[in-house]
Order: sequence, then structure tokens, then C-alpha cells
Amino acid sequence: MDAPKPRSALNQTIALSAADRDRLRSRLLPLSSISALPVPSGTLQGDCLTISAALPQAWADLLILDPPYNLSKVFNGKRFGRRSVQDYTDWLDAVICRLKPLLKETATVYICGDWFSSASIFTVAAAHFMVRNRITWERDKGRSAQANWKNASEDIWFCTVSESYTFNAQAVRQRRRVLAPYRDRDQQPKDWQSTQAGKFRDTGSSNLWTDITLPFWSMAENTPHPTQKSEKLIAKLLLASSQPQDFVLDPFVGSGTTSVVAKKLGRHYLGIEQDEEYCLLTEYRLEHADQDPRIQGWVDGVFWERNTFALQQHAATSEMPPRLDPKAGKSIQ
Repeated sequence: MDAPKPRSALNQTIALSAADRDRLRSRLLPLSSISALPVPSGTLQGDCLTISAALPQAWADLLILDPPYNLSKVFNGKRFGRRSVQDYTDWLDAVICRLKPLLKETATVYICGDWFSSASIFTVAAAHFMVRNRITWERDKGRSAQANWKNASEDIWFCTVSESYTFNAQAVRQRRRVLAPYRDRDQQPKDWQSTQAGKFRDTGSSNLWTDITLPFWSMAENTPHPTQKSEKLIAKLLLASSQPQDFVLDPFVGSGTTSVVAKKLGRHYLGIEQDEEYCLLTEYRLEHADQDPRIQGWVDGVFWERNTFALQQHAATSEMPPRLDPKAGKSIQ
């Protein structure tokens, strides 16, 4: 058998050592620690449908629900199989019935899915919550199809428990390059700003996201998880729909993106995951979040377009608008 190829020096995908695993196991929360308020921040290994029964009620401010989609996928040797639309709908309904009692009356819920899962998501979400919008985001990689359109998008359904909920529109502004700048009658910039880094306009975030980069091997946040979400994508949800010190719940936390972003943004968090390796990857990333609190594509309190890294660095030393401090909840100079 040929020896495995040496790993490229540019490959930053997290690979746990035996020593890492031994150290990180002690960081996982014991089930006994979550039966009463306040719920501690951390990672629980187990089935969320079972663990939810042990959790206190009405404590989570934000639920990020990223369950297995209705397709066949292997997660570290464990297979989730595609099923009929009705069977998947029934399964998802059972999940939400278990999780809904954990939510505050003012809580927000985001449910992730692909085009095939979304029919089930809307059916179940509409039965339990107020469905407010559907975000569609462009995946920047995927296999071509010969007899169908290439699948290059996913959905996130925006729901709330009640009419009272958090939405911070200013916290999720997008900074775009101005290619055709308009000026007013006095020839002053209209809705844009000229800086040493270039001409930019900060705009409100829509429900169509084309600025998301999926984690890949040269990114420090990348893990072996097959359906890992990017920190930038989750940061948009957390900044829009939670406040500093709010509690974020992710019952299918995978390799930990939601928990890591919550920690970086000054939120409390609980991640639940069945697979031990993914739990340990989560704890590894949480360990390193204090040393590197950056979120790719989120600079100076705004979300930048893709492929603008050089401009982001230039803008960091240029005169730009005030930025948002996510932990203090206010603008800083």
C-alpha cells in the first residue's frame, strides 16, 4: 500500500492528536450540570432528543437548528439516510416538539436546509412558530450535474416564537465596493464614502447571501465535518437575532461553529452533538477562540464581500465609519 501523501504546509484543517483527545474529554459538560438554571456554556455529548428532557424550560434566546438534511450523508461513520418527505417532516416535527419548551417567548429560531428539506421545514415551522422569512445563500462549491441544475444554494428559515423578538439590522450591515458612485447636486458622495482603501457603501443585509465562503483546507476554521457551516454565516444570524450575554442553543452543533461564534461575540452557548470526535473538535476550537477572536469576512463591524481580503486589511488602517463592538452592544471609534 502506498504511503499517504504528506500534508501541505498550507493545509490548516484541524486534526486532533491522541493527547488533544485525552485533554479535551474533560472539558465536555456532564449531564448533571444542565438540570437547573443557569445552564452552563459548553458542549454536551449525546442525542438532543434525549438530553432536551433534562434541560430546564424557557431559557434559550436563540435556537440555531442545523439538523441532517433529507439526503444520505455519512457523519464520521454514522449514516443518516434520505427518506420520504412525510417521514422527514415527521422526524423534524418530533425534534422541534422536544426543543420548543426550551425557548423563551422572545426567542428566535433559524432552521437550515437544502431545497429538498425546505418543504418539510416550512410545514413544521409554520405549525410551531411565526415564519418571517427565508434566507437563501450561495454555496461556493459543489458538484456539477449532467441532467439537472447544479445545486449551489441552501436555505435558512427565519422564525420567531412570538411577535416580540430581537432583530439588530445595524449589526449585519454589508460593505460593498462602489463601482458607479452617485453624487448629489453639490457633488458630494451619495450614500457612500471615499477612503484611502477605495469607495464603499454600507447597505442592509437582504435574504439573498452571495458573500459566504464555505470552510476549506487552507482556512483555520476548517474541520473534517462534511457539512460544516462557516463562522461568517453563523455570525450573521447571531448578530442579527441576539444580544450580548444572550443564550444560544445548537442541538446539532457538529464541529462547533455556532458555539465558537457565540463565544467570540460574547454570547452564552450550549452545543449538543452525538459524535465524540465532533464534540472534541468543538472544544478544540473553543480553546483557541480566545487567542483568535476574528471571524473571516467580518471586519470593522461590517460584513465584507468575498475576495476583498486586501481591501479589508487596508480599511483597517484607513478612516472608516464607526464599528460595532459585539460584546458591548454599542458603536466604538
